[in-house]
Amino acid sequence: METTTQPSCNTATLSPYIPSGSNPWNVSKVQHTFRRLGFGATTMEVDDALALTPEQFIDGLVDGAMALPPTAAPFWSNYAISDFGDYETENNQYAFEWRLQSGNDIISEKLRGRLAFFWMNHFVTEVEAVFYSPFMYQYYNKMQTYCLGNFREFTRVMGTDNMMLLYLNGFENTSNNPNENYARELFELFTLGEGNGYTQQDILEASRALTGYNHWAEPGADIYFDSATFDDGLKTIFGQEGAWGYDDLITILFEQRGNLIANYICEKLYKFFVSPSIDAVITQNIIEPLAQTLLNSDFNLAPVLKQLFKSEHFFDERALGVVIKSPIDVIFNYVNEASLFYDDTLMDAFIYYAGLMGQEMYDPPDVSGWQRDETWINSSTLSGRWQLIELYIDYLMANGYDALLVDLARELSNDSNDPAFITEVVVNHFVSKELHTLADYDIATDVLKWEVPQNYYDNGTWNLNWSSAPLQVSLLLKHIARMPEFQLK
Repeated sequence: METTTQPSCNTATLSPYIPSGSNPWNVSKVQHTFRRLGFGATTMEVDDALALTPEQFIDGLVDGAMALPPTAAPFWSNYAISDFGDYETENNQYAFEWRLQSGNDIISEKLRGRLAFFWMNHFVTEVEAVFYSPFMYQYYNKMQTYCLGNFREFTRVMGTDNMMLLYLNGFENTSNNPNENYARELFELFTLGEGNGYTQQDILEASRALTGYNHWAEPGADIYFDSATFDDGLKTIFGQEGAWGYDDLITILFEQRGNLIANYICEKLYKFFVSPSIDAVITQNIIEPLAQTLLNSDFNLAPVLKQLFKSEHFFDERALGVVIKSPIDVIFNYVNEASLFYDDTLMDAFIYYAGLMGQEMYDPPDVSGWQRDETWINSSTLSGRWQLIELYIDYLMANGYDALLVDLARELSNDSNDPAFITEVVVNHFVSKELHTLADYDIATDVLKWEVPQNYYDNGTWNLNWSSAPLQVSLLLKHIARMPEFQLK
């Protein structure tokens, strides 16, 4: 994993954040948490969080995510090919439906949704390469089940996942014809990091231990272990010799390279949830203590996440607005923070347009996943972000949901009739940090004022009950989506 070595501005520690007069518990910190640990929150959810201590808030998010049961299995979840009536039609339909279900889960499940999606970009598979709806469901179910659980067992279960066995060629890895693909990615991408603590010989020996998962009762059924295709010879893995099999490999890997795994995973979590910039000070003061927590907890993830999310470091002002939103962030955060309507038709559109902007759900570009942050932004994807928000708002306006836009402005401004104040609170609701200059707010205020003559504002006649108010608020919301500050979380 490539590490950005530029110095970090955030010098706060892992000590628990305790609000004070100079560092208060406020709306921006709560929104920061919801944007990073989920996909935004309604104003009511923000208000509810402010009534808690930061510790209570984080405990509630983590414990709530851990207690959430996996999404119910569809009736086709364990189909083999022969179970389909019309395979081509039904498989396409089920895959489409499950992608929608995943989108609906991710946008609404807060930390569980965020983490399930995070790990889909860690233990990567591609539906484009293995287009089979039951395996798609089974893979996603593991993301939900293990995303806050034990990382060692998460790693163990992913190596025998049907979709993974096909995607990274484990299905082809036999004693007579070894395939190194999964062993290589297990070390390079899933546990240790590229070139970190393993050799080519370790890959070769590990690939032998991974043999045997080469059969199914029929295409599309569960892939099972067959000792007839397993290499039962002696293997030396990280200095340990034996006739090792799959479970042995995972056990040895975590016993012999636990420190490296813990550092690699904690760095990846840090870069995603806090900042893509890491320097030697961050490594020493933040990453290494988190890694020790992971080791002390026997690779259980929840204690690490709680330690990080409760820290002064996570809540530091310099942690706000330093991560570029992904395409999914852009639309999902927007929907949640504005309490706007969506249904399966719109969710399909959200997923489609996110794919056009470089983040197609279930289809990262390759086994290394989306590289995130600055890779999300270029001239075409930036304009795509603007257009997506504009199309969405136009849809709401054309389909009877325009009152929702005014309701948001009314709620945030306490039904003010001051366009400058309305603009300020609506803008600040969607950005992590206030705009750079007062002139930026003035420009946005002029957008809200639209073509209404100035005298109606001067004498207080205009208000959010005017027939033009939905259009005016919609223009402001479109304007906000084009702000550089809106692209950050």
